[in-house]
Amino acid sequence: MESTKRLTLSVTRKTPELLCPAESTPHEFKFLSDIDDQIFLRRYVKTIYFYKNNPSMKGKDPVKIIREAIAKALVFYYPLAGRLREHTGRKLVVECTGQGVVFVEADADATLHYFGDSLYPPFPNSDDLVLDVPNNLGIIVDIPLMFIQVTRLKCGGFIFSNCFNHTMCDGVGFSQFHSAVGELARGATFPSIRPVWDRHLLTSSIPHLEYGAGTRRTPVPTDQMVERSFLFTSAEISALRRSLPPHLQRCSKFDIAAGCTWRCQTIALSLKPDEEMKFIGVMDNRKNVNPPLPVGYYGNVLKLLVAVTTAGELSKNPLHYAVELVRSTKYEAETACELSNSADLMVIRDPLSLTSGNTYTVSNLTHLGLDQMDVGWGTAAYGGVPRGCNWTSGITQAAWYLGFMDGIVVLVCLPLESMKVFEKHLQLMITTTPISSSL
Repeated sequence: MESTKRLTLSVTRKTPELLCPAESTPHEFKFLSDIDDQIFLRRYVKTIYFYKNNPSMKGKDPVKIIREAIAKALVFYYPLAGRLREHTGRKLVVECTGQGVVFVEADADATLHYFGDSLYPPFPNSDDLVLDVPNNLGIIVDIPLMFIQVTRLKCGGFIFSNCFNHTMCDGVGFSQFHSAVGELARGATFPSIRPVWDRHLLTSSIPHLEYGAGTRRTPVPTDQMVERSFLFTSAEISALRRSLPPHLQRCSKFDIAAGCTWRCQTIALSLKPDEEMKFIGVMDNRKNVNPPLPVGYYGNVLKLLVAVTTAGELSKNPLHYAVELVRSTKYEAETACELSNSADLMVIRDPLSLTSGNTYTVSNLTHLGLDQMDVGWGTAAYGGVPRGCNWTSGITQAAWYLGFMDGIVVLVCLPLESMKVFEKHLQLMITTTPISSSL
C-alpha cells in the first residue's frame, strides 16, 4: 500500500518575478465572505502537477506559455493579483492593486521517470519544486496571493506548482482558475466560465469573532514526524465494504477510507481510552446552498463535518463504528443545509475548537479533478498536493484524500513509532475480517 521514493535532484531557479495581469485592471477594495474570512483558512496551500513530454509540443517552452496564460487569466481573476488588508475587527479585504503573483522559472536535471512509475505524494525534493511563502511569520496581509513555479524536466516534460492563499478560493474555485489558465494557454480569448466575485452572498448573521491565541498543545517537532502515502485499491475498498453491516453497504469509498484511517491512527497513538477524539471532514457545500450560487463563483463554500467519540470506543469497536460516524456527519450536514440557506451554517462559532483535543481533519480532493489543467501538453500525470501536512499542534492531524483510477490515496503524517503501529493495524484491517476482530 505504501509508496516510498528517494531521489537526489538538482533544481536551478531563476530570480523570482512579479507577474502582473496582461491588461490594466480596476483598483478597488473587495471584502471577502464570512466563509473566506475564517481563521482555519488563513493559510497557504501547495499544489503540484507533473506533465509528460508531448511530441506535438516539441520546440515550445512550457514556461513561456504558462507565464503568458497566467497573465491573461489574472485580467479576469484580477483580485488574485492584489493584496489582503485587515479591516475593522480583523475582517479581511483584498485591495485589487494589480501588483501580481510571484512566478519562478526553473530547470531540473531529471526526467519524469525518476519520480517513479506511480506518482504518489509525498514527493522527494518538493521544497525545490514548490515555492513557499517567504518569512511571513503567519502574516498573510500585504504579500502576494500566489507563488508559482514552472520547472522544466530533461525529458521534455515539466512540473507546475502553485502555493496559493486559501482565503481567496477553495479547491473548486482554485480548479476553475487553473482551468482558465489552460484554456487561455491553448488559444482561447476568454475563459469558458467567467469568474464571479459576489462574496456578499455568503454573509453570516453571526457576529465576527476575534481570533485569540487560545490554548494549544506543544507541537511535535517536525523532525520527529514521518509521512507516508497509502493506496486503498478498489479491491481493498470492496473487501472492507463486505465487512460492513447491510445499512452501510452503499456508503462511499471516502467514508470507508476515512473511517479506516481514523481508527488505525487512534490505535497507533496509544491514547487513554477516555480521551476525546474528533473527526473533522472538509466538505464542498455548493450543492446545498439555496438559492444556488452563480456559475463561476470561486470563493470558499466549505462546511466542516464534525464527529466526536473517545479513543477507547474507536479502538475497541469494529470498522463499521468509525464509518458510521463519518457517514452520519455528512447526512446531518446535508439535512441541516436543506432547512436553511444561511451562511451561518458554514461559519465556525468557536474557531479555537478546531485545534483543541485529538483532532483528525481530512480534506477530500477526489472530486476536484486537479489533474485536468491542460496548457497544451495534455492533462497532468498527477495533480494534487506535493506532500502531507501537519497543520496544527500536538497530535492534531490533517490529511489529504486523493482520487486515482484504482482507488484512493491517503497521506498520513505521524511520529515514527506511531507510523509503524499504524501500518501494522491498517494491514490487519484489510487482510482480516473486522466484524470478528477488534484489533
